[in-house]
Amino acid sequence: MSSARPLEGITVISCEQAVAAPFAARQLADLGARAIKIERPGVGDFARGYDTTVQGMSSHFVWINRSKESLTLDLKSPEAAGIMDELIDSADVFLQNLAPGAAERLGLGADRLRERNPRLIHASVSGYGADGPYTPMKAYDALVQAEAGLFSVTGTEEHPAKTGISTADIAAGMYAFSSILTALYDRERTGEGATLQISLFDSLVEWMGFPLYFTRYGGTRPVRAGTSHSAIAPYGTFTCGDGTEIVLAIQNEREWERFCAVALRDPAIAVDPRFDSAPQRFAHREELETVITTKLSDLTGEECQALLLEAQVAHARQRDMTEVAQHPQLLARDRWQPVDTPAGPIDMLLPPVTHSDVDYRMDPIPAVGQHSDALLTELGRTPEQIAQLRESGAA
Repeated sequence: MSSARPLEGITVISCEQAVAAPFAARQLADLGARAIKIERPGVGDFARGYDTTVQGMSSHFVWINRSKESLTLDLKSPEAAGIMDELIDSADVFLQNLAPGAAERLGLGADRLRERNPRLIHASVSGYGADGPYTPMKAYDALVQAEAGLFSVTGTEEHPAKTGISTADIAAGMYAFSSILTALYDRERTGEGATLQISLFDSLVEWMGFPLYFTRYGGTRPVRAGTSHSAIAPYGTFTCGDGTEIVLAIQNEREWERFCAVALRDPAIAVDPRFDSAPQRFAHREELETVITTKLSDLTGEECQALLLEAQVAHARQRDMTEVAQHPQLLARDRWQPVDTPAGPIDMLLPPVTHSDVDYRMDPIPAVGQHSDALLTELGRTPEQIAQLRESGAA
């Protein structure tokens, strides 16, 4: 395994808050980049206050802020503006998800910064993009999910739903991460930086590709079917006798026959005229689900899974987060690794890509302003000047 990580030597300055930009910056840090997080003096990133679940810290914050250095600055102060210029002059990436227009008002717009540093990659994450009628709109994740149509295809017909995670933020964070990597690669050929614009709305609309094209050219949206499928049965969640929830996804006749013979212990069900073809099973879905539920009620979850494995039938356990945290696949592969925090060590998941030559960086989660003195000293400020910056509220 290589001793150097792929992004070692790359410096990222990130004026970030909430989820999208911090998620992108953390992934750059995972690969070895030096990620300097600019936070408000005193309170820091407002995501620090979302909850206190992780040993007094926010679950959102610890997830996406390891391996960073925290520098507190009041970006509206003249002293902070000078410090930002010094940082960015030698940086490779500037990332921001401030309110629309805020970066430009603070002198942190792409034109000015790239004129100072032509090799700079300037990446801005916004709710709806840099122009258009929705640019000034508030863009909290659930609001973007609504605007992008995710509510319309999630949940049941009676109850549309948002997803249980910050899908729009995560999508934008992933596109910010990948576009920054692309720009870094391109800079190796051209020597020039880039200006990148990523919006939560555009990112999530891209992820809506199947239902969007289905609706545009089919005339109707896909049916909201909960964990079921809009055209296939049996497909969805079924409950065993001990309360274990099993998700089935049977998609061909051979699997259907094995399922009936082995898991349901009744091969006659496979040739019942109501269920002997995919269209018939879907047409009689309620009757089919009643038959399956009755048969599975005699089994525990472990017994059911053993039969499904024997029958080679596609299935999964529907797990809650407590079960996922102890998932045997995660434990067997040592996916949880210790990370230091201001409140003591916690376990965190390794990045999802296993790279033959990369030992991912899993450095501590910073306290607010933890690295301010060291960074300001690195920029040539004396202890007296640092004290003055603090006294004035600039840092």
